[in-house]
Amino acid sequence: MTQLDGIIKPKTKRSKRFLENRAPKLAEDVKTAMIMKGGNTNQTVTQALKDIYSLKKPNAVLYKKKNITRPFEDSTSLEFFSKKTDCSLFLFGSHNKKRPNNLVFGRLFDFHVLDMIEVGIEKYVSLSDIKNSKCPEGTKPMLVFAGEAFDSDIEYKRLKSLLIDFFRGPTVSAVRLAGLEHVLHFTAVEGKIYMRSYRCLLKKSGCRTPRIELEEIGPSFDLVLRRTHMASDDLYKLAHRQPKALKPKKKKNISHDAFGTKFGRVHMQKQDLSKLQTRKMKGLRKRRGPVDTEDKDTQAPKVAKVES
Repeated sequence: MTQLDGIIKPKTKRSKRFLENRAPKLAEDVKTAMIMKGGNTNQTVTQALKDIYSLKKPNAVLYKKKNITRPFEDSTSLEFFSKKTDCSLFLFGSHNKKRPNNLVFGRLFDFHVLDMIEVGIEKYVSLSDIKNSKCPEGTKPMLVFAGEAFDSDIEYKRLKSLLIDFFRGPTVSAVRLAGLEHVLHFTAVEGKIYMRSYRCLLKKSGCRTPRIELEEIGPSFDLVLRRTHMASDDLYKLAHRQPKALKPKKKKNISHDAFGTKFGRVHMQKQDLSKLQTRKMKGLRKRRGPVDTEDKDTQAPKVAKVES
């Protein structure tokens, strides 16, 4: 590839396909996450990164080498690796005396850091510690959020949006009942976030609808919120902007109520009620004008019409 006046021109067909794959699309690909560890880590952080990588596979890249960087102070290396691997999400793990068992969830927009949220691990149970059968790799999880803070606090709202982006998986047009077997549950209570992973078991119930039981499969996290780096409102709005081709076309005079009932409004021209055709009755007939008595004798006699 050659670069001229800031425009990269491909020399081979392979490089052309590579650039076309990186070009903006109307329907973007599934968001990929890069998972990396910092210069200082411990066994808890390393195993936590591996477990989250297992939940995110195959849409994730795991870096095994240490990266000496601090995301809140300098995000240059994160942006470099993001552009190299075409990742828009990242998870950074580190451990030190000031912030032990530290995880940083973040996302990027146009290969620049959009927002980051730092959480600390207070209690952790790994996938291998729970001996139940696991869900298959690549299963799209169902995300459940409980807690008033996710709807009232701005930081928890952004954390909820970030977690949805991170774990949502591919966009699908249809879902079968047997495929709904993985549940990720997040609970915000008293300044802590509890993350649990369950597997749905469909049991016989004696009717058409099965009885559902939840079985914990791990990993399990008790997290506490630490530092945050929020994008400005204008940049956040720009990152959520949709192209016009994807926006649904509005249909005029059609509305829906709270229950989804569809209503249509019809506009008609103003009617002239004097020309409205009504039922014919003798009492509604128009009377003729007065008849002169002189011409009365000369008028022809009326003949009654008899219907056969």
